Amino acid sequence: MKKTTDKATNYSSSYEELQQILQALEQGEIDVDELSVKVKRAAELIEFCQSRLKETEVEVKKVIDRFEKAQSGPVDLDEEDAAGPSSKTEKSVDLPF
Repeated sequence: MKKTTDKATNYSSSYEELQQILQALEQGEIDVDELSVKVKRAAELIEFCQSRLKETEVEVKKVIDRFEKAQSGPVDLDEEDAAGPSSKTEKSVDLPF
């Protein structure tokens, strides 16, 4: 098991560590002297995992939005990344390919 001073490094290892803490709590394996430290660590891991899930959700939504825009017409992804959606009104040109 990781030390409580370790920072969470990725979602999978954080989730695994959280599961280990919860299992130890459920089975009564954690000493009263350790309980506070383990509960604090579990709270840190939950916060980290929630943050990673939210970040991932935002990233996936951006990719899906770009894909949907690309399906509806030509999109300059470089321009959109740098300045957000274009405010120019452009005519869409259907290409034969």
